[in-house]
Amino acid sequence: MAIEIERKFLVRDIRFLQDAQGENIVQGYVAKEQGAMSTRVRIRADRAFLTIKGPRTGITRDEFEYPIPIADAVRMLSAYCNDRIVRKTRYLVHFHTQTFEVDVFEGKHAGLVVAEIELPHEGAPIVLPHWIDREVTSDPRFGNFRLAQTQQIPEDVDLHWWPGPRHSTGGAANMTGLKLSA
Repeated sequence: MAIEIERKFLVRDIRFLQDAQGENIVQGYVAKEQGAMSTRVRIRADRAFLTIKGPRTGITRDEFEYPIPIADAVRMLSAYCNDRIVRKTRYLVHFHTQTFEVDVFEGKHAGLVVAEIELPHEGAPIVLPHWIDREVTSDPRFGNFRLAQTQQIPEDVDLHWWPGPRHSTGGAANMTGLKLSA
């Protein structure tokens, strides 16, 4: 069984990403019920995954992720996710001995930038970089499922505009033939 222990933060300054290389991600949600598991389909560059996540207890939850063929992911995203789609570019940013996953959202969520860090246990100490803003781990408005479902950004967020694609590797997540809402 896989466990995800994660903290999430808004990002106050994105200049540190200027020369970074990221990966395009398109992900959608097939199913989720309040307090139950969610089922996510993701295309990340040239790979695809089906992920099932349990409800959170604190900052911890069960997570099961399986590679799937790109064609299956495209079919699930276009046929079963409806408008529950999130597009973003993910940057892996190393700071001290930690790795932050910084997501620069696109489409209807353009301007939202969130950093996540996965931890070995709930009490693990972290060193926050200067570009980190407030923690939103416990704020459900910043969960990817909620963003996909509402198709809007919470109003109390400072937005950051980023040129995006010239800094990212695309793979299958850049496919122009994928008929998904932007």
